[in-house]
Amino acid sequence: MNLEIRRMLIRVTRMALLIIQLVLVVLLIHSVFINFSSSVGTPQENMSFDQWYGNWMVAATTTIGLLLAVFLLTKPRKPKEWKGVGVMAAFFISLFTEMYGIPLTIYLVAPILGVEPKTFGMYESHLWAYLLSRAGLMPLETGVNLVMLVSTALVVLGFSLLAFGWKKVYRGRGQLVTTGLYRRFRHPQYLGLILIVVAFLIMWPTILTILLAPFLIVRYILLAREEDRELEKEFGEDFRRYRDRVRPFIPSMWGQTLTS
Repeated sequence: MNLEIRRMLIRVTRMALLIIQLVLVVLLIHSVFINFSSSVGTPQENMSFDQWYGNWMVAATTTIGLLLAVFLLTKPRKPKEWKGVGVMAAFFISLFTEMYGIPLTIYLVAPILGVEPKTFGMYESHLWAYLLSRAGLMPLETGVNLVMLVSTALVVLGFSLLAFGWKKVYRGRGQLVTTGLYRRFRHPQYLGLILIVVAFLIMWPTILTILLAPFLIVRYILLAREEDRELEKEFGEDFRRYRDRVRPFIPSMWGQTLTS
């Protein structure tokens, strides 16, 4: 087998693996949304406390699905990156445990609001929507629709940034990547992770996730800065020119470029 045929086989194999990974990620994310949709699929307008909570199978499969998707799209290698995955795992476990299993935040918040915990069913447990309704700003169902629209849009945007950013880095094969999303911001993947965290805080806030979110966001910002230092060491002036014209997280076309 000559050298050219070997190279072609390697390219085909890499492309096949890339396609398999992307398909797997899409299926994982799709299954998460299917889990959510099926759990709310009921003839009633709103599921009661007893109907909604205690759904441990959905809690487990949703957590595992999202963590696998994040793992495949970020490929952590260094200890600091693995710590970030660990905090993200804690975030998702605590979130979906409360979303589908035992609503610890509801048990703490309900007495403060002067209501019974079992007042909170499917719609009421979207706490931002519930608070907007209690404040008389909008009906509960309208608030839930608003919360779900905003949070779902951010989740989709976050995973899109992860997927397209990962694809560019994968194809870069160790080169400095400055095209595609990387033409607009230096760290689309870290931005995607931050948007996913913010999305779930909007969708279903809990005390523990509100406490964990700042640690996650700060960690991703610090990892981005560390990556900048490593890229500067590896690519020197090429990276410095790139850094001077492209912002870390905000698209460079929005305003004046900032330096790190």
